[in-house]
Parts: sequence; structure tokens; C-alpha cells
Amino acid sequence: MKRLQMNSAGAACLGALAALCAPTGAQAADSGFSVGLGAEYTTGKYGGDTAIDEVYVPINFAYEAERISVRLTMPYLNVQAPEGTVVEGPDGEQIIGVGPVKTESGIGDVIAALTVYDVLALADGEFVMDLTGEIKFGTADEDKGLGTGQNDYSVQADAFRFFGRFTAIGSVGYMVRGDPDDIDLEDVFFAAAGATCAVSDRSRLGIFYDYQEASVSGNDALQELSAAFSSRPGDNWWMTGYVSAGFSDSSPDWGVGISFTAGF
Repeated sequence: MKRLQMNSAGAACLGALAALCAPTGAQAADSGFSVGLGAEYTTGKYGGDTAIDEVYVPINFAYEAERISVRLTMPYLNVQAPEGTVVEGPDGEQIIGVGPVKTESGIGDVIAALTVYDVLALADGEFVMDLTGEIKFGTADEDKGLGTGQNDYSVQADAFRFFGRFTAIGSVGYMVRGDPDDIDLEDVFFAAAGATCAVSDRSRLGIFYDYQEASVSGNDALQELSAAFSSRPGDNWWMTGYVSAGFSDSSPDWGVGISFTAGF
């Protein structure tokens, strides 16, 4: 049975939440390829005086088999922020600059992930755990501040407890950050907890809390609350929308996103 994937480090980006409320066993019941397109907008002052606006547009490719999932995300990024701001990546913090506000855009950090399903299964499959390894490649332009220019590596465990239409979900993981020349980034622990509820055979609601340690010494930990809705209007395609709110200076004040995915 295919399940949602809890992406690492906060799940604030659409690449995470687009999958978070996937109807269990519905949208990925069969092995095969899928392609998705999403759009996310986030804004926040991150403890500063000027709002930073970010538009994140990922194209997602995935292959699902009985016990594994392989995923590749190729994003476009548009950021309006003070000059000198650096975006750590879709799972990280904003490192605030002090120059005049300017807009930069381009290819973001490409992400590859591999999930192994059911590495642990108890109570006749009512409790299961998956393992995921992920690489964030430093493909975003570091001169524009769209990324650190370094690769990040993470591993995480996702646990699911099924209660009919209700599913409780927990995730824990660890990310090893790359080491940019001018920024001292620390490796971080991250965790998430939440639940989804099937409101019909083709739709599902979910709510999630995400926590991540700060990768910059002295910064607040990232903390966010997200609510999402996922629906499968057609046999071979589905959509997900979400809203989020941040509860620390390291998180965006709020965000909204939507994605559409088609299976083959």
C-alpha cells in the first residue's frame, strides 16, 4: 500500500505538502510513473523589518513500485528579499541580507529521494514504518542567493497508524548540511506529527505540525502548522492544496500552495 511521504525538515515547501495528504492507497495504488506540477507562495519577515516573498514552482517526477518509491523534484524559484539574502533550500531557513530589496529568480535546488515501504509492520499492517533517504543537490545559483551551492543529505523514518478512515502520522529525521564558504551551517534534527481523515472515497483532509532545529547558531527553531486537502477527481490524476502558518522567526508568517499530479 502506497502512502504519503513526509519530506524532511519542516514540510513547508509544496514538494512536501503536495504529498502529505495523499488519500491512502488511492492515488498511488498501482505501480507506475507520475508527474506533478505545483506552485507555492510564502511570505514572512523572519525576525527582520522587511518581508521576504518567495514563489516556489516544482515539477515532480516519481516512480512507485510495490516496496519502493523514487522521486525527483526540479523547481523554479522567485525570491524578493533584501540583497545578500540566501535561501538554504525548500527545507531550510532564510539567511537575511541587509541590502536593498531586489528580486532574483532561476532554477532551485534539485531534490532526489528514495523511500522503502514497510520496513516495519505490526498488528497485521495497522502500524507500519517507512524509511526515506534524500539528497538536495546544490543546483540553485548561490551568487543570486537562491541556494547555498552545497549538497544536503537527510534520512528519516515515517510511522503510520491506521484507524479506518483516520491515519495518525509521525516523522523523525536528521539532515547533514553542506558547508558553504561564507556561512556556518549546522546539521539539524527534524520531526513532524499529524493526522489525515478520509472525508470521502476520493478526498482527504490533514493537519500537521513541523519542527526543525535551526541550522544557523542563535536562530529560532522552525515551527509550522499546516492544513491540507487532497482530492482525486479523476482515475489518473489528483490535486492537493494547503495553507500554513509559522510560529517562529525562522519560519514564514504564512504560506499557500497547490499541486496537480497525473499517473501513468
